[in-house]
Parts: sequence; C-alpha cells; structure tokens
Amino acid sequence: MFASKAASAIPPVYQRPANRKTHEVPLTTHDTNPLKLRYPHRLNFYNKPPDSEVTIEEFETWAIDRLKVLAEIENSASRNKSFDELKTTLNLKCKEFLPLNAHTANHANHDQERKKDHYSHFILRLAFCRSEELRNRFVNAETQLFRYRLETDDTAERAAFVACLNLDWKEATPDEMIEARRAFTKGKNHFGEEGSYYKVHWTKVPDLVAARRVYLSGGYAFVASKDQSSIILQEFSSKLLQALEITSKHLPYMDEDSRLLPVLEHLSISFLAGISGSDFVSASLNPDGGEVTAAMIDDLAKQHFPPCMKNLWILLRKDKHLKYGGRQQLNLFLKGIGLPIEEAIVFWRQAFCNISDDKFRKDYRYAVRHNYGLEGSRTNYQPKSCVTIITGSVGPLESHGCPFKHFSQVNLTQHLNQIYQIDLKSDLMKDIIEFKKNEHYHLACTAVWEHQHKALGVKKGDGLGQGESVSHPNRYYEASYKLKLHLIRFSQLNFTN
Repeated sequence: MFASKAASAIPPVYQRPANRKTHEVPLTTHDTNPLKLRYPHRLNFYNKPPDSEVTIEEFETWAIDRLKVLAEIENSASRNKSFDELKTTLNLKCKEFLPLNAHTANHANHDQERKKDHYSHFILRLAFCRSEELRNRFVNAETQLFRYRLETDDTAERAAFVACLNLDWKEATPDEMIEARRAFTKGKNHFGEEGSYYKVHWTKVPDLVAARRVYLSGGYAFVASKDQSSIILQEFSSKLLQALEITSKHLPYMDEDSRLLPVLEHLSISFLAGISGSDFVSASLNPDGGEVTAAMIDDLAKQHFPPCMKNLWILLRKDKHLKYGGRQQLNLFLKGIGLPIEEAIVFWRQAFCNISDDKFRKDYRYAVRHNYGLEGSRTNYQPKSCVTIITGSVGPLESHGCPFKHFSQVNLTQHLNQIYQIDLKSDLMKDIIEFKKNEHYHLACTAVWEHQHKALGVKKGDGLGQGESVSHPNRYYEASYKLKLHLIRFSQLNFTN
C-alpha cells in the first residue's frame, strides 16, 4: 500500500496486499463529468502522494512508460530541438505511453489515465531523488512535460485547474495596472497593452525578469495575463524540487520493499544514460518472418548491425576468437534477431575455425546453449540493452561494451571513419564527439544510424523513425532491417504497377 512513515510529502512505496494477488481501485470508466472523477483535473501539481495499492507489475511498467517520455524530452534538448518540435514528438510519445485526455474526449478512461500519471510520477521520484544531478534533470524533464500539457489543455479545464492551485499571486489594482502599462509604453515594450496583470514576487518569474517582460516595483513583478503560464511553471518546478529534497532526506528511513530496490536502481541508471531502460523482447527480429541462418549473418552485420555488435563481428572475423564478454554480448544479440540455437552453434563453430571440434564442444558449445536457456538453470536470457552494455565493466584487453562509451576519442573517430566513412572533420563527427563528452552515448549511436541510412532518405533528427533514439542494439537492427524491407516492397509495388 502507498503510505509514508516520515512525512506526507514523501512518495510511498508498493507493498503487496495481504491474502490476495492484486488490488484494483474502483474506477469510473468513460465518465466525462469532472465532479464524478477521482481525479477532477487533467493537470496535476503532484502535491498529494498516492494512497492505494498497485501491483509490482504496474509499479515497474508505469514507471518505464513515463521514463520513455522523459527520456525523449532529454533527447530533444540534447539535439537543440525547439519547443514546437518537442511538442510534436511528445504528442506521439504521450499517446503511446502516457495518454492524458481532456474531459471532452470520448472513449477515454479518464481516472485510469490520471491514476497512471499520478503514480508513475511518484514512483520516479523515488528513483530520482537520490542525487542532485538526478533531481535537477528530473525537475527539468517533468517541467517540460507539464508545460506541454498546460499549453495543450482545454481552456476551461486549464482555468479550473489554475483556480484550485491557490497560488500566491494577486491581480493588480487598476492604479497598478495603469502604472505597469505606462512603464511598458515608456520602454516601447509591446506588453503595455490592455488586459489584466498579476502581482507576484519577482523571484517567482526569473525567466520573465531576465527577458524584461515584466514591470518591477517594490520587489514585485507585474506579469501580463498572457504570461500567466510562466508563473505556473516556476511554481511547479520549485515545489517539485523541494519535494524531491525532502524525499531524499527521508529515503533511508522508508520501508522499501526489497523487490523494488533493483527496479529503482535500474530506473535511475537508465535516466542518467538518457534511455528508457525497457528491455527489448521479441520472438523473432527477422522482420519479414523468415528464419535467420548462420550463412546470413555476415550480410546482416554489414548492413544492419549497430556499432557495438558490428565491432564484435569484425574482431571475430579477424581474430577467429572473442573473449567471454564479447561472446555473451554478441550471442544474445544474435538470439534476439531470430538466430535459432542450431544455427547459432553453426555460426560460432565456423567462426572459431582455428580450434578442433572437441575443444569447441568442451569450451564453447555449452555457453552458447546456456544463453538460449538450454543448459544449467535454463534461464531464458534476453539480449543486453544499451543501459546494461553502457554501465557494464570492460577490461583493457576486452572488446565488448559500447564504442561511444568505452573507446577513446581517437579510437572512436578512427573506427567511425574506417567503418562508416564519416569524415574526421565533418560536422557529424563533431556532433558525435560532443555527444560522447556529454555522455549522451545513445544520441551518438542514433546519429550513426541516421548517417548509415541517409541514402534511404533518412535525415538528421529523424532517428529510427519519428525522432526515436537508439535504446537497444536489437532495436537499431530491427529499424534498419524494416526500413530496407519497406523500401524493397515499395519499389516492387511501383514496378508491378
């Protein structure tokens, strides 16, 4: 159950209900009357923590869905996208992972959507209150998400929400408004127009003060009504930061379920890496439905493998061997693209052509089968995600890992120049180096994907499609393969017509 022993401002944690598998909160479905909804407003300042139970599956799934949206916000900022461009991206991402419909929307479970939004926010608070960097990045991303929702909210719903906030502002008196308009007019500022003004302490609107969009008098800023959103956003971010700091102080005393600790740790690591953290699971990643064979791997590697896997493939072909970490990383990736166990054994036996059949059977065959869940504990291991690869340790003589994280700048630029023909002095190479310096390794990888597919019509900023950034090696492969397959089918259709 969501509850807090230390303070009401601290986000609570999941506990499994006693004597039952799950506990569902009764919800009103498809009711557009805000008075009948548990969450009467679409927007939320998240002042009150959740007070009911969720399952461990909901806890993790909801958090990851929200993290996908926040990661996209950070990715857009790192790529210097405008807010209008971000709004286009968020419109798609929020519909897919975090829908939040207005009261007027038909066929929407408003309470369920708002419950997920409410709970997922507080779950991520637990994960991101643990360091100053995490807190600041979380506040920035959440504020941008709130701004997007505020600007796209229904006018009447927005007014009702703002009215319920009881923010510390006052509407300026007629005399104060006259003085404010006079000051604006004197400065030839176009904000000296008719309309109401709000009187707030100047520290509440530092962005408007810096832009000289307010009239200052006696420590107060007079804000035009059309700039009301700046006051709301500043209030949102400051309250959220305060709440995160309180949560951080009380976190050691909270009764966290031991099952949640690795989940929270994984979420925070994923956010620092700029990636959503979800695992990539697919029965087969050969998008045309055919079986992947050992004989196909070389062609697939040249055309579709991500840099981390292509590097391992190149070294394997050159040295006829890979150390354990490299074998694990590549073998699970091949499993993920749909290479059956029989073909995997053929692939590795042919690759290790300098050793005898007996040595291969004794030293390597078992490990290949173990990755496929056919030996030992018979665990069905999944392909390694970008987060796992980026945060893993790589020894000085080992070849696995992420090239953008684990290669030196010199080795990385030489590698990209030789393998992907990226000019050493090009703007693209400069962007990739900057991404590496700022630890945005997934954006560097995305830039390579865009370059690799520019002949197929992909432009800078397109990502894997609709601005999506690389978050998993197998997703890189799938997007590449599907793009080529789509173009082949399109050309065949045109030819037959």
